[in-house]
Amino acid sequence: MTTAMKAPLEFPAREAPDFSQGEVYFIGNATTVIRYAGFILLTDPAFMHRGDYASLGHGIYTQRVVEPACQISDLPWLDMIVLSHFHGDHFDYVALRELNKELPIVSTHHAVQELRANGFARGYALDTWDYLPAVKGDAQLRVTSMPGKHAPDPIAALLPPVMGSMLDFHRGDERVFRLYISGDTLLHDRLYDIPTRFPDIDLALIHIGGTALLTTVVTMTGAQGVRAVEILRPRTATPIHYNDFSVLVSGIEDFKNAAAVSRVPTEFHYLAQGETFRFRPRG
Repeated sequence: MTTAMKAPLEFPAREAPDFSQGEVYFIGNATTVIRYAGFILLTDPAFMHRGDYASLGHGIYTQRVVEPACQISDLPWLDMIVLSHFHGDHFDYVALRELNKELPIVSTHHAVQELRANGFARGYALDTWDYLPAVKGDAQLRVTSMPGKHAPDPIAALLPPVMGSMLDFHRGDERVFRLYISGDTLLHDRLYDIPTRFPDIDLALIHIGGTALLTTVVTMTGAQGVRAVEILRPRTATPIHYNDFSVLVSGIEDFKNAAAVSRVPTEFHYLAQGETFRFRPRG
């Protein structure tokens, strides 16, 4: 597929960008706040409380079993949302009700259509390998849609389409940091295209959990998440999306056990809800 670029977003710069370090704050499930080079991004916003239920469609519900680390009122000023797909545990009813409707949201065509119906006017739909550039002062960000597969072919049509994301941060013409977010994907052949097109990934956020819908697993288990890391070979990898909802059956220990015997030259870093991982670019 030919890569296509959207018109760039421009954000006012309130201060000079800091390229020396950044951070990922893990709120829970696939919800994180990413800060780097002056940009502040929110991923897959789900803020419902422990005990609440999210609809996954087709009469299937999942219960939140871990409280999110913060609520929307606690968030910093956001530049944009990067959303892997529109599902009740990734853009929940709290997010629909409380997030700023003018926030730019980068996601799939399906998600942008659903969000528009809920009043979110600034959706940017990407096909696989398409990208959206953004500029904030001296920093540039490119968000590129990565291939994702949420379910085996026989039931794929029953779940919303999903994408991964590659976040490339630039200072002028120099790329200084590359961050990959897997989205709710299974292992599939197109993952092998990612390191060919986008080598030298600095940090990968890997959605695991082994999500079980009836008798079908629709996200990677812990061991499969490590296999994805072996394919992508990032400098650092952090698993997320592993214990917040009742449909997640493959926990962080499955990932840790597989990582312990893997020979991939990747540093693994683990986050609990409410913890922050601080990262630095190479060199």
